[in-house]
Amino acid sequence: MLDALQTLDGLDEAALLRASEDDIARYITDWTGMFESQAEAVLRPSSTAEVSAIMRWAHEHKVPVVPMGGNTGLCGGATTSGMDKAIILSLERMKQIRHFDAAAMTMEVEAGCILEELHKQAEEADLFFPLYFGARGNCMIGGNLSTNAGGSNVLRYGNTRDLCLGLEVVLPDGRILNLLSGLRKNNTGYDLKNLFIGAEGTLGIITAASLKMVPMPKARATAFLALNSISDALAVLNRMQRATGGAVEAFELMPDILMRQYAEKLPHLKQPFENPPRFSVLMEIATPEEARAAIGSDGKSVITAELENLLGAALEEGQIFDAVVAQNEQQRYDMWHLRESAALVMIIPQGVTLDVALPLSGIEAFLEDCITKLEPIVPGVRLSPLSHLGDGNLHLNVLAADDEAFPDEALRAQIVHIVDDLVVAHKGSFSAEHGIGLAKKKEMSRLKDPVALAVMRAIKSVLDPHYIMNPGKVVPSA
Repeated sequence: MLDALQTLDGLDEAALLRASEDDIARYITDWTGMFESQAEAVLRPSSTAEVSAIMRWAHEHKVPVVPMGGNTGLCGGATTSGMDKAIILSLERMKQIRHFDAAAMTMEVEAGCILEELHKQAEEADLFFPLYFGARGNCMIGGNLSTNAGGSNVLRYGNTRDLCLGLEVVLPDGRILNLLSGLRKNNTGYDLKNLFIGAEGTLGIITAASLKMVPMPKARATAFLALNSISDALAVLNRMQRATGGAVEAFELMPDILMRQYAEKLPHLKQPFENPPRFSVLMEIATPEEARAAIGSDGKSVITAELENLLGAALEEGQIFDAVVAQNEQQRYDMWHLRESAALVMIIPQGVTLDVALPLSGIEAFLEDCITKLEPIVPGVRLSPLSHLGDGNLHLNVLAADDEAFPDEALRAQIVHIVDDLVVAHKGSFSAEHGIGLAKKKEMSRLKDPVALAVMRAIKSVLDPHYIMNPGKVVPSA
């Protein structure tokens, strides 16, 4: 197979890494450490034409292909686990910004562009690409699109799908599907673009995208709030949204258990409160208006003063019982650094971490039901619900009473089973923003609407009749 790959037209020497080479290690090592990969080779094309040639060859020879971006996923979506003679296709060399239109606030970029680099390009034009989360320095936009990534700004700007205007996709047989429209309105038949966003590379390979930007905020106001309950947090969120005209960009709920984990495992991080409250919320509001960004005689921006006044009123009414407002950019950075370090203490062997979404008004009842259902099998069970609260996304960590690791995989699987059943019972989703990959395929079989699964399988069989595109992911076998 390797000899045949070397003869493909247009592939240069840097495009092919053999399985025996040391350089292949970083492609077959999953970030979470939960999934093992093996591959005959890693291919690193530098153009859409090269991706097309690779896929024509793979289609003809029925060789499985696993697309890979920054390899920062949490569900095993970019692994070759269980495959023979698979190829990993990395988009890392396809990192050109093909077109940047500041007037239209759009940019056309290749799939290998690092998310943080897109932020920098937008900022140079006084624009903002509002897809934002901790892995932005390593993840690639192709991977973000393939998982429909979320992050902390979904509350105001939406998921990756909401920021994408068009796509270029190489189909499993090598044909190039050009949907690279920069239009806000385009009603010309089926919305094929959204078929590939969130498909995790199972229907084709995203090679480029047209993305939309927004005006760069002129100022932000950031604060940590101390609260007693999630219902209080939701009341504060609604209050802030009404008072600011929907200017809340982020509203991140962090429980006391997480704060204590920080103190133990990452003691260098600055915490906002000496004694962690039951719940802390990191909130941020932003404005593109010069007048609200202006600095007053007290040295504060108008929007910061507005936030302090709003928090003062919430404090008087008992919705919060403490607050710390960032007074400079360093304090804002420290607050966000604390939030973005959560994965370093939550993705641990001791706990079982789930990525779920629920209706906002049902979150407290869901957590209460989780305790009730889990207590018989995990006496003294504790829940650590880190949440993008504004969009209902919970990164729920289930912990034993004594901080010991759960003893076996059977118990861990039972916990997932119970929690996901409760998620569905509360009209939620067992996958919010991390994707399905390998980790949640069983839940897809158990909990996804069977008609929806049948439609997904039908689409897969038409576009990928040989089942070579990232096989074994997302859609379980019939």
